[in-house]
Amino acid sequence: MGEVVAMQMAVLFAIVLVGYFLRKRQMINQEFNRQLSSFVINISCPCLIMSSVMKDELPDASLILPLLGLSFATYVFLIALAFVLPRYMPIKKEDEGFYGFMITFGNVGFIGYPVVASIFGQEAVFYASILNFPNTLLVFVVGTLFITGSYKHLQFDPKVLYCPGLIASYVSIIIVVFAIHVPTGVEKVFSLLGSMTVPSALLIIGSSMAQVPIKKMLGSRGVYVMTIMRLILIPLAILYICRALGVNELISNINAVIIAMPVASFGTLFCIRYGRGEEVMAQGTFITTLLSVLTIPLISMFL
Repeated sequence: MGEVVAMQMAVLFAIVLVGYFLRKRQMINQEFNRQLSSFVINISCPCLIMSSVMKDELPDASLILPLLGLSFATYVFLIALAFVLPRYMPIKKEDEGFYGFMITFGNVGFIGYPVVASIFGQEAVFYASILNFPNTLLVFVVGTLFITGSYKHLQFDPKVLYCPGLIASYVSIIIVVFAIHVPTGVEKVFSLLGSMTVPSALLIIGSSMAQVPIKKMLGSRGVYVMTIMRLILIPLAILYICRALGVNELISNINAVIIAMPVASFGTLFCIRYGRGEEVMAQGTFITTLLSVLTIPLISMFL
């Protein structure tokens, strides 16, 4: 299993390097990043989620409520850590919010789903999408607070409940609960659009990284401390806490894997939007994406 996951991560990182090269050669630019980001968030990622349940064999509907309960408990734990741990890390005080974001939000939608599929099978993507429900919701609420550093942005916008990613989750749940079998032609359309999520998102990450000098991309001590927490310590802690509480083994394992993802690409998108922290976020995204090629196979050995 470890070799398969390592190969998957190596392939994904290679696409990041393609994005980096294209930006350096000025074949893509910031406007390209903005438009492609919109496509990924609004179209391809929702299609990826829905295509995971458009199969002949539907996922187990009885796991939906336990998945939701575990997912919200997990993110309460992560957010608590994100408000505390950066205070004790070797970083500037004004950067604590960026590190809080990186500790809390992993790249589940862009990288996590294909990794989960490679480890547990395609049907597990549906379970991962339910476990990722709080991530999709809270990244627009708490995530914005971390990036802006202003509590005036900590407010719940009901529109978040109707963002494309969550709508896709709702539709997926309906398909599973009511055992709806989608026509093959429809499934192929969603699968093709969904398959564009990963390469598109990784090109954006690589392009954003190209704007930061190589020496700065190597990061600081704080970035590496965060990386160890993000990729190894926190996922393993959550895995063993779940096991100690008697959580279903499959759910515990999938939850640990998606928490072990590199820093969420939304961090870069938010930094671009608010015009602050892009360098720190690019460093964290680069280092965690690079090292996840090694750490995700390592985490899979504990499952």
